[in-house]
Amino acid sequence: MKLRKPLNEIESLERRNFMKLAAVGSFTVAAVVGAAGTMWSSEAIAQTAKEESDRERAADHVMTIATAYVMTADRSYPIMQLDFKENIQNATNGKVYVKLAPGGQLGAGGALVQKVQGGTIQAAQHSLSNFVPFAPVVDLINMPYLCGSNQRFVNLVNSDHWKTTVNPLVEAKGFKPLYYVVIDPRVVAVRKGGKGPVKTPSDLEGVKFRVPGSKMLQQYYRMVGANPTPVAWGETPSAIKQGVADALDPSVGALYVFGFKDILSHVTFTRAVPDSQVYSCNAEWFNALPADVQEGIEFASEITSQQNLAKVPAARNFAMAELRKSGVEFYSPTSDELAQWEAAGGYQRSEWDGFKTELAGSMGAFDSMVEAAGTQGRNYVHDA
Repeated sequence: MKLRKPLNEIESLERRNFMKLAAVGSFTVAAVVGAAGTMWSSEAIAQTAKEESDRERAADHVMTIATAYVMTADRSYPIMQLDFKENIQNATNGKVYVKLAPGGQLGAGGALVQKVQGGTIQAAQHSLSNFVPFAPVVDLINMPYLCGSNQRFVNLVNSDHWKTTVNPLVEAKGFKPLYYVVIDPRVVAVRKGGKGPVKTPSDLEGVKFRVPGSKMLQQYYRMVGANPTPVAWGETPSAIKQGVADALDPSVGALYVFGFKDILSHVTFTRAVPDSQVYSCNAEWFNALPADVQEGIEFASEITSQQNLAKVPAARNFAMAELRKSGVEFYSPTSDELAQWEAAGGYQRSEWDGFKTELAGSMGAFDSMVEAAGTQGRNYVHDA
């Protein structure tokens, strides 16, 4: 009987094998083997490398998909990158081979958007907000309580209204949205030593709240009583530790992935704004593909979207369990408390009228967005 190697020896082998694969550009092999948990096995690496090489040689098209997240992020941040690779390859009958570029090795956010638009890579995962420079109407996803809950977000981005008014604007700039990724709503997360749990807007009075560059989010947190404090994402952990900011608002999964678990005390599920992502593809490259291959990629996108929706509650629970180990406590507002949040900062308030007309084009067009978000489609997703 062959005995498995000791844990410390396995970990050492995993690191060496990963670095070896990375050095020769075999990130996809490293990703596939790593996801299978067999990075320590030279035999598994050799077999996977051969399988991937055979698939690539047999394919008519190679599709590089880049993300900002490591492969293991799916446990708490379900962007489903390995599933997407498998689904595209299978749904196109092997005519497309997918090279994964995870972990930000080709950039993140806006950098990936530029590479997709320029055709440097075929597809990438990035924040939906990264589409705003190309289609400002997309910024309406940050309108508080328009589509903050998972279900309202799914309703909106899969609606006929979104497909006929938003997608064409994005496509005109060189992108084809493949599928919109549900992560979870943004939360109110308070640092250790701060005031918590936050139950109602009155609990945010005077709190220095870290916000991104979004004018809409800055206005929202001002409306609910906080003191919005713009801080670059890369500087946020130190800002929270040092008390430059007392609170921040990523999703629970993002808080775990980006290492905030040891500096937070309380998290509140206010469901105001989604932490939304998208996989986009270079439209020129996609449109040049044979019709059957296009249909295969679109079907793979639909399959992966359904897997993403099913994964959301499991990913959230994993992140919560890990954060709880560090002493983080969670709070879900009552219906009366949620009503206070909506009353204080929701989209129905007149303070938002300027954003509505500027981004949607008219109040009537914005009302159509509201109707789309509130209309249940065929896709169901669990809400926190």
